[in-house]
Amino acid sequence: MEITPLLWGFTIAAIVGLLAFDYIFHVRKAHLPTIREAAVWSAIYVGIALLFGLLFFAVGDSAHAVEYYAGYITEKALSVDNLFVFLVIMASFKVPREYQQKVLLFGITFALITRTAFILLGAAIIAAWSDVFYLFGLALLLVAGQQLKGEMTGGDDDKDAADNIMVRAAKKVLPASDEYHGDKLFARIDGKRVLTPMLLVMVAIGATDLLFAFDSIPAIFGLTQEPYIVFAATAFSLMGLRQLYFLIDGLLDRLVYLSYGLAAILGFIGVKLILHALHENNLGFINDGENVPVAEIPTTISLIVIMVILAITVALSLLSPKGQALRALQNAERYSFRYSKLVEREDVSDADRERAEELMDTWTRKAEDVAPKYRDELLDHKDRYSEIIRAAHETRLSSARASGRDAGESEKIVEQQGPTV
Repeated sequence: MEITPLLWGFTIAAIVGLLAFDYIFHVRKAHLPTIREAAVWSAIYVGIALLFGLLFFAVGDSAHAVEYYAGYITEKALSVDNLFVFLVIMASFKVPREYQQKVLLFGITFALITRTAFILLGAAIIAAWSDVFYLFGLALLLVAGQQLKGEMTGGDDDKDAADNIMVRAAKKVLPASDEYHGDKLFARIDGKRVLTPMLLVMVAIGATDLLFAFDSIPAIFGLTQEPYIVFAATAFSLMGLRQLYFLIDGLLDRLVYLSYGLAAILGFIGVKLILHALHENNLGFINDGENVPVAEIPTTISLIVIMVILAITVALSLLSPKGQALRALQNAERYSFRYSKLVEREDVSDADRERAEELMDTWTRKAEDVAPKYRDELLDHKDRYSEIIRAAHETRLSSARASGRDAGESEKIVEQQGPTV
């Protein structure tokens, strides 16, 4: 399939159109999307991305199709990893849930702009100096090593810092307000124009996007050297990321081994890049400047390896003792909170109330059985966690006693003044 300027134009127009649609119809009015809304639009965006790859098969260009799918899956996995950091940043800025859509869409737009710039720059460098693949490969191996080191040592990544240098620079331009003023970026207080936390969180998101581009662009150039495929795979991997955030919110941090999986993928692509660089070698101090006869890894094999690594990563995350412990702790808090909100309503049937009590009891018991090492590792705010569960069980115990019903689990939690943390 010939990559023409017209094809570039149609693709860019489609991406811009999708972004404009999101801005106009989804985030113009601040709201918290429902699970159904997030699921439908996530499916639509993933469907569009998958159909785009089929166009290459339709014209008989299977090579570009495989490259596109390998790049799309890799970039999508890296984008999901980005959501962890966005979650940390928005939590540190205490962004109201109804405004998080706009922050995420800004992050996606900024990411698309920065990645496009890096794609064009990367393509120009590759055309001028093919041995840059050595640097790309070493960079990915270094990133993979840093991810492993961070997971094994429990160290904090600089990309997780919300109060980064760009935020501090923005605060120097104008004074900043501590309060949100709707979803406005600027506000006027006592006659002075000030930055709002909404603008500062967008600055923080933009700064982290720049760092993420250094990871993702070398990775996808390791799977294809066609700039159009790189752009399309990157752009479609970012589309729908906002909806995916709300769809799998609460499931994101259950992927406890995602960093290990991404480290393995980046390391694999790094090796693939170095093998490619050796095969196309022009450096005089390596094999006298001649090509090194090494076997290269076909893109089809790369696609299979990437999918297998991700499948193993997700399975281990959800089925491992750590993943199960996190699920128990999260669900105990989630169902306790839901019960507290449920009892405030007057239109709830007895059956719904009993079902809510049953779920709260079940997951509270499972949370109480979690090993101490996992509770210490996985609970960041123990006081808040304990308060949510204790308050729900106090309400339930009071209601049960008033109606003469048994509430053994709630009685236990109340007597020990909260869950075991």
